[in-house]
Amino acid sequence: MKTLRQVGVGQTVKVKRLHGEGPVKRRIMDMGITKGVEIYVRKVAPLGDPIEVTVRDYELSLRKVDAEMIEVE
Repeated sequence: MKTLRQVGVGQTVKVKRLHGEGPVKRRIMDMGITKGVEIYVRKVAPLGDPIEVTVRDYELSLRKVDAEMIEVE
């Protein structure tokens, strides 16, 4: 299982599955991250938190803990 946190800068991946439950999962989905959507990793902060990505033509910053809940392929 590969998560968004493990993806390198400059790579594009497709969301395979979202982990987590309740409000946390709902918040990730409200940001536009759903099954099948492509995510491009733009930047990663020096300490790895946050991760800046492009989803559905807009830029988004995710915490490491949120990125670990997003399974990609």
